[in-house]
Amino acid sequence: MRQRTLRDLHVSALGLGCMGMSAFYGSADESEGIATIRRALELGVTFLDTAQLYGPLTNESLVGEAIRGHRDEYVLATKFNMRMDNAVPGDMSTMGPQDGSAEHVRSSVHGSLERLGTDRIDLYYQHRVDPNVPIEETVGAMAELVAEGKVLHIGLSEASAETIRRAHAVHPITAVQTEYSLWSREVEAEVLPVCDELGIGFVPYSPLGRGFLAGRFSSPEELEAGDFRLSNPRFADGNLEANLRLAAKVKEIAAEKDVTPAQLALAWVLAQGDHLVPIPGTKRRSYLEQNAGAVDVELTKDDLARIDAELPEVAGERYNEAGMKSLDR
Repeated sequence: MRQRTLRDLHVSALGLGCMGMSAFYGSADESEGIATIRRALELGVTFLDTAQLYGPLTNESLVGEAIRGHRDEYVLATKFNMRMDNAVPGDMSTMGPQDGSAEHVRSSVHGSLERLGTDRIDLYYQHRVDPNVPIEETVGAMAELVAEGKVLHIGLSEASAETIRRAHAVHPITAVQTEYSLWSREVEAEVLPVCDELGIGFVPYSPLGRGFLAGRFSSPEELEAGDFRLSNPRFADGNLEANLRLAAKVKEIAAEKDVTPAQLALAWVLAQGDHLVPIPGTKRRSYLEQNAGAVDVELTKDDLARIDAELPEVAGERYNEAGMKSLDR
């Protein structure tokens, strides 16, 4: 597996998003999730992404179990946001409110360290920017964790360009994580340019359009009950038909290059810059192995120009109304 650098953090060129092993995408198979994380190590995919929110709490525990005995061979990224003081593992309704206060930053890290079974977190993100707490306070507290050695690098998720600048002025931001793919390109306007300017790495999540660009399903009926995508506007009637045309074009170009649609979509993200490290999520070894092959797919300038010219516009917002309000703060 090739390597890339997020500012000064060296990681595998492709990471592994672990969220779906515990939450949001239908039923979970803990044993297969653990096997997938361990298979990732064999493939050289050593950059793991989790969060307190996933489960809640259960995904960090699963990751901790999977890496036991091999901690130093992985790069661990996790995130804080909601209060978890009274959270019951696996019960989203028991989470508290969003809190970016210094007190919460300092207290929340201990639970993550315990669940992950480690003495340090390689990359610690604020999962969503708290509009009620100055980013300077939040990042200042995160910087204290770096000084204490509990956290080695800090990041932000779904932050605006202005917030990234303010945060970076307090302490160097190693990475910004935001959705980015062939059907989610909003960050190209302001967020990617500011990351380029400040030397900040960029971590695209959902680089496969939540599996849609991989051609893994074409109808909501194919999703399990409880799957987050059933309430996503891009999978709703009206939008779905338009987005199926987009996925079909990805499949067409991929076939011409003798690669899978997932590999083409990931190769496109990788081609956007050496400081980008996508983290496609999967809960199955078979998809992980397929995704890993994307690092060997070469897209020419003509390929990239064709993709830009021929892909239809995406239809629908990334999240519902409430979810959209938490972005670009």
